[in-house]
Amino acid sequence: MIAIIGGSQSYRLLEQSDMRGERVKPVSTPYGDSPPLHRMQSDAGEFLFLSRHGESGYSVGAPFVNYRANIYALKELGVESIVAWSGPGALDDSYRPGELVVPHDVVDETRSRPSTFYAGTGLGFVRMRDVFCPRLRHALGDCTRSVSGEPAQSGVYVCTEGPRMETPAEVRKYRAYGGQLIGMTLCPEAFLARELEMCYAALCFVTNYAEGIQNRVEDPATVFGGLANDDERAAADAMAKRFPEIAAKLAASIPNDTTACVCGRAMERFRQRGVIGENWREWVRP
Repeated sequence: MIAIIGGSQSYRLLEQSDMRGERVKPVSTPYGDSPPLHRMQSDAGEFLFLSRHGESGYSVGAPFVNYRANIYALKELGVESIVAWSGPGALDDSYRPGELVVPHDVVDETRSRPSTFYAGTGLGFVRMRDVFCPRLRHALGDCTRSVSGEPAQSGVYVCTEGPRMETPAEVRKYRAYGGQLIGMTLCPEAFLARELEMCYAALCFVTNYAEGIQNRVEDPATVFGGLANDDERAAADAMAKRFPEIAAKLAASIPNDTTACVCGRAMERFRQRGVIGENWREWVRP
């Protein structure tokens, strides 16, 4: 089964679409209860949807999301593949607002978020050569071409702590790192999914240019404080509103064959050494 993690706007769009939805009660985990989930079904396929920031506006900011409870809950419900739907800014003016991007790497600049299930143990020492599952990235690339008619750009996603936005000097630093996109949501989601041997990849729609990339006057009354002009906001909003269409395409196109990648064997050497058994619930340490 696949799951899509998105935001409150995505949830509202799904509610307004012609998809059939069934509410799944919150899952009790060692890290607290998950948010309510929704089992969505279209003519093309089925998926679980989890609203990262709540279902009523942006009620839980990115630094305060209970990422461990969310990922644990999806694993408990039998999810093998996770697609994160995210709206980052661009650190590079070769990207344009409204464009779909499939990130290929990440720089983690978060500071206070619990980022492992294995605190206080010797577990969790896993490679991150492919932070995002190559199998899923290929499927997301196909989806992007289907939606936009263009090949999918890749990019290095810099994940910041938030909730504030970045200073001009920080943006210059992240560009020096090789960063191309900037947001607040993909870490530690990607790392936690790998620790529980789940496939994870992100499909992003660019929302704005980061501080200093374009010369923009600050406007506290608008979303992103004026970092996007009217045309750019309209382009980003138009792509965001296509989320139900994109979700249906993902449900139909993502293959169930998880043997085509190493994500499902990330903890294999611990298993072979007898440090862990087959019951993944016994691996974690709240």
